[in-house]
Amino acid sequence: MSTQNNDYSASNIQALEGLEAVRKRPGMYIGSTDIKGLHHLVWEVVDNSIDEHLAGHCTEIHMTIHEDNTLTVKDNGRGIPVGMHEKLQKSALEVVMTVLHAGGKFDKDTYKVSGGLHGVGVSCVNALSSYLKAEVHREGKIYVQEYAQGKPTSSVEEIGTTTDNGTIITFAPDSEIFETLIFKQETLSNRLRELSYLNKGLTLILVDEREKDEEGNYFTETFHSEGGLTEFVKFLDESRQPLIEDPIHVTGKRDDVEIEVAMQYNTSYSENIYSFVNNISTREGGTHVSGFKRAITREFSKYGEENGYFSKVKFKISGEDFREGLTAVVAVKVPEPQFKGQTKGELGNSEVTSIVSQEVGDILKHYLEENPKQAKRIIDKVLLAATAREAARKAREQVQRKNALTGGGLPGKLSDCTSKDPEESEIFLVEGDSAGGTAKQGRDRHFQAILPLRGKILNVEKALEHKIYDNEEIKNMFTALGVSIVEEDGERVLNTEKLRYHKIVIMCDADVDGSHISTLILTFFFRYMKPLVEMGKIYIAAPPLYQVKKGKKSVYCWNEEERASAVEQYSKGENDTSVKIQRYKGLGEMNADQLWETTMDPDSRILRRVTIEDSLEADRVFSMLMGEDVPPRRAFIERNAKYANVDV
Repeated sequence: MSTQNNDYSASNIQALEGLEAVRKRPGMYIGSTDIKGLHHLVWEVVDNSIDEHLAGHCTEIHMTIHEDNTLTVKDNGRGIPVGMHEKLQKSALEVVMTVLHAGGKFDKDTYKVSGGLHGVGVSCVNALSSYLKAEVHREGKIYVQEYAQGKPTSSVEEIGTTTDNGTIITFAPDSEIFETLIFKQETLSNRLRELSYLNKGLTLILVDEREKDEEGNYFTETFHSEGGLTEFVKFLDESRQPLIEDPIHVTGKRDDVEIEVAMQYNTSYSENIYSFVNNISTREGGTHVSGFKRAITREFSKYGEENGYFSKVKFKISGEDFREGLTAVVAVKVPEPQFKGQTKGELGNSEVTSIVSQEVGDILKHYLEENPKQAKRIIDKVLLAATAREAARKAREQVQRKNALTGGGLPGKLSDCTSKDPEESEIFLVEGDSAGGTAKQGRDRHFQAILPLRGKILNVEKALEHKIYDNEEIKNMFTALGVSIVEEDGERVLNTEKLRYHKIVIMCDADVDGSHISTLILTFFFRYMKPLVEMGKIYIAAPPLYQVKKGKKSVYCWNEEERASAVEQYSKGENDTSVKIQRYKGLGEMNADQLWETTMDPDSRILRRVTIEDSLEADRVFSMLMGEDVPPRRAFIERNAKYANVDV
């Protein structure tokens, strides 16, 4: 890490423009006003504290969720400057908190590397909060200023003395802006864990005052990593069987770009590369990931050819063959990153490609030369991947050729809708022929298609790709949906141009078997049709668990609380307290009209859209739930079983 300038004062704060548009168009600044946008506020505040760590001035960050769902972020950095801003003639603290694009991030001497690069961060949080308090501990004094909807409600006041340095931000998201105000502990916890791996030596503490243990102590988690990305990769692969003893670790610096990479091969069939720029997750990858992939392909190709491992292979080995069973974290720190869009999803700096490629390539070359046993294991895995990919290509072609010969190729079990407009069409993937028959009777034939699935589909987490095309249920899903896996530039991608339905609804029984089947189907979509999940096309139906009847009155209930409430309501003021309760153990127990009105009618049904909030965590959970290692799976189920069939 390069040495930073300690002279951080009001003169370092540069103001570019005001706050006016943020409340009118919040989505432009934080992406959305749903739960994702709500948590984006937190990360904007945390980013500032992380930047202080990157500058060498912060070792601890405390986050507290209060009982009233306000949130506090406290760090022990230098503290936001409070002196008079020369140009604007107000405290630098007020400038940072109330002026868009104001901050020290635009001053190269203050922050060499920054995550909160656009400088809209904390001022946006202020604009979108009904209340915010900034408390600064700096130069032996404590300063406070409060705000409402981005406007100061007090001046910057000196309220006491201190021996600490740092900034404490407490804010309450504005109900006029956000659809929900409830912070998710799991979301915050996952990101703080991630940040601890990305910033070794930094301690991050999460306290949730909404949750207490039996002794009255608040829920508390502490995250700290000394191993950094090496520990990160081991955490991600904890439910997979490693192929090499220890992760390959790369660190380097060139032209002010710092690089850290950790990579581990395992026996699975999936490729998982996670990338970060200045601690910001780049979900769409970018030039740093391109450089990493280039190095992997180049060095393994060279090693395999020089040692004669590829001499008997009759087909070309592609880049993705070298990455099957690879889990990697690619993190770079770039002084002036160019991101594509405010969400910072993809790095665009072209110079980073060659820097990462060279640094990773150098380390990888030495690793392969010095570790021939591990190298041979990886090459054997590559050859297996290439052979399986070729087999999968032939299997796909055979399925598609068969479909073409049989005219359209729609599965015989599919009861299609009459509409040919994908925008209005939806398909229900229904567990079992019995429930499928009921759904066919109850549906609206114009826009609702039914595809019954018999039994549990193949667990794709533990199967080579060519094996999935032998599974009748999976073949039926491919052909019914109209999508196909094609190869473009040596990479397998999902072609969705002929997608026949814009709502794909998983409809299973509300029991353990049903949950298992739903998870198998979701695993299949996540591994082989991930773009459909990312496009928001996958849904889970929510059939009721109970019907409570009394006389001619009846009500459907989706959980135990609703059932108890219905029983209590029907019992009030009545001499006859007999409360007929029907428990639906399966979809087949419902009449066609009941299934329609509770689960399929767009005017009354509940559909839960499947989204990927955290791709990294989703991958880890799927590999843990559907992999070989039993203890982590048992622990997960025991921890989450109370939510089964209620909140998916």
